[in-house]
Amino acid sequence: MWQARRGCGRQGGDVKATQTLHEHGQSLWLDNITRGMLDSGKIQHYIDKYSVTGLTSNPSIFDKAIESGYYDDAIRQGSRAGLSSEELFYELAIEDLRRAADEFLPVHERTDGVDGWVSLEVSPLLASDTAGTIEAAKTLHARAARPNLLIKIPGTAEGLPAITECVASGVPVNVTLLFSPEQYEAAADAYLAGVERRMERQLDPAVGSVASVFMSRWDVEVATRVPEELKDELGLAVGLATYRSYRQLMDSDRVQRVQNSGGRIQRLLWASTRTKDPAASDTLYVYGLAAPFTINTMPDVTLEAFYDHGEMGAPMPADGDGCDAMLARFRETGLDEGALAAKLQSDGAKTFVAAWNDLVERISAQRAAVA
Repeated sequence: MWQARRGCGRQGGDVKATQTLHEHGQSLWLDNITRGMLDSGKIQHYIDKYSVTGLTSNPSIFDKAIESGYYDDAIRQGSRAGLSSEELFYELAIEDLRRAADEFLPVHERTDGVDGWVSLEVSPLLASDTAGTIEAAKTLHARAARPNLLIKIPGTAEGLPAITECVASGVPVNVTLLFSPEQYEAAADAYLAGVERRMERQLDPAVGSVASVFMSRWDVEVATRVPEELKDELGLAVGLATYRSYRQLMDSDRVQRVQNSGGRIQRLLWASTRTKDPAASDTLYVYGLAAPFTINTMPDVTLEAFYDHGEMGAPMPADGDGCDAMLARFRETGLDEGALAAKLQSDGAKTFVAAWNDLVERISAQRAAVA
């Protein structure tokens, strides 16, 4: 197991694993938001006690929140104003994310824009529409009017030119639906191309961005196809290979030129980090993906598990630490990781569309119920 080879250590005294991980240079973001969490002070509690420094959201998160009935008054008011279900969603989501952005603003200012971000997604229905994605991203960012709000754009073939154009226009971007080193590298290239356009125009090149690489879905996909000793190993092996690409890019001449002009590298973010295998550690993708100048965004259950009983091991090695040998073992079972990465991205885009449609239907049902 990767975990056994890398060693581990429990935290001393009253220092929590979340604080230790933060002090070692990794940002912990919360993959959840509801108005109830904002009203109750739970998000601020995570900031104060759990070392959380940012937040991500998606349609599935809002779907569950709206089902709770907590938004019924706002839905009733929006319906009276004649808003469509999609318009009503953005009305609700932007209000919540503005409040969250304000709570993280002290972090954003203290880190000079490196950290303290929240994320809002463009409609997944635009995944194959480059021009529509660009227009939606610019509109949403202007409408939210917060300096620490990222717009989520998928790192698909159609999304990559939208990322470049949005970054060139000064819109901070969270690139989603990345699964492999190659997909990450394409997203990083799209981001840097946007920054370089700004440099050519003598505009401020410091536009925030993260590249979100999804981890647990690798292991779910191959769980029934690999021997027992390889279960829950593929995601971490891909993560190590991706982190190696990230570190190589950080040291490249291209990035050095960008940084010399005041620009920044797009930070690597680990997403989909809730353990799906009940037989595996519930902090598998936190412990195994610890690395400085990266982000791990996790749902409440994973964050609280790591806070409660997490362990901090050695940071991820910049050279990949034998990930090539591990990936070779998977290839011996018939795995083509390039083909699987493409499938995971395609399936992920379809899942996002399904979640979006469920959300719109949920809002329509709530509108009818509260009318």
